[in-house]
Amino acid sequence: MTSLFQRHQLGELTLPNRVVMAPMTRVRAAAGGLATPSMATYYAQRATAGLIVSEGVQPSLIGQSNPGTPGLHTEEQQTSWQPVTDAVHANGGRIFAQLMHGGRVSHPDTTGMQPVGPSAVPAVGDVFTPTGPQPAPLPRALETSEVPEHARSYADAARRAVDAGFDGVELHGANGYLISQFLSSNANLRTDGYGGSVAHRIRFAVEAVSATVGAVGAARTGIRLSPGGTFWGVRETEVTELYTALLGELAPLELAYVHLEGTADEEVLVALRRAWPGTLVMNPVVPMGPKQTGRSSEADHWLGLGADLISFGRAFIANPDLVERLRTGVPVAPVDEATYYQGGDAGYLTYPAHQYSA
Repeated sequence: MTSLFQRHQLGELTLPNRVVMAPMTRVRAAAGGLATPSMATYYAQRATAGLIVSEGVQPSLIGQSNPGTPGLHTEEQQTSWQPVTDAVHANGGRIFAQLMHGGRVSHPDTTGMQPVGPSAVPAVGDVFTPTGPQPAPLPRALETSEVPEHARSYADAARRAVDAGFDGVELHGANGYLISQFLSSNANLRTDGYGGSVAHRIRFAVEAVSATVGAVGAARTGIRLSPGGTFWGVRETEVTELYTALLGELAPLELAYVHLEGTADEEVLVALRRAWPGTLVMNPVVPMGPKQTGRSSEADHWLGLGADLISFGRAFIANPDLVERLRTGVPVAPVDEATYYQGGDAGYLTYPAHQYSA
């Protein structure tokens, strides 16, 4: 039986355990999308994870979804990330940057531009802006000639990420953001080569990943997906067919990993495990609570079903030493949800590690 605490070879990286820190938006970046010293401390505190995946990082200004998020599309932003990656590596960790283009999930008050998407269909719900939540605006449908530029933006940001010391990148293809919008059958109403059939709806994702592999190499490239997810109002038809086709196109690229969220029935997710020949990161949907038992059992369950790595999200916020808590059975500390997005170091750097006996 595979254990969470066994090593795993991920490209050229040897992970000391199979625990992945999932990407989580924390909106603590400085003006201009710059990473900060507090962000360096935050990630370094959690460097015992086998792999850290950063919060979503916009690959272009128009790709910014929320205010207060960091970027990787300017020289200044790239330079600001170097102390973060240095701090993680100094603590023995490994870190990928998650590249997140928000697409239609954005607002002119955040970027100064009308959001873009595969079609002129607004997201469902309120988006965050500098002045508070506002209804999601109508996006501008990308012209066919513009689409490759947005696919290349992931590759351009990936180059900056590697130059800033990241060990690799994860394309955010999940949760209703741009790649997910192209995969969708209700956010994507296009009639050109990027919409309609399954083969056309997966095209943008394949082009974005292929460009990134060309820029930084397959061993430094992963993608996160949420099969059947309904974030921001997206809907997907033919979920198993859609994602099996996508994984079939990506398989020859020999990516570092595919990161699946537990957003579909187990039967669908197991079928996708069979369809993907490489490393699979599984992110189970586990209710929050004060104890870690459910998390460990769910992790073991998915390792038994063929996942290679298991990602944990909110549990890492209040537990910088989550790996050791899972290893020793120390209860997982609860998180203060009021501090998720408030900014500052409270609820960010103020969660202590457990004091373990010698």
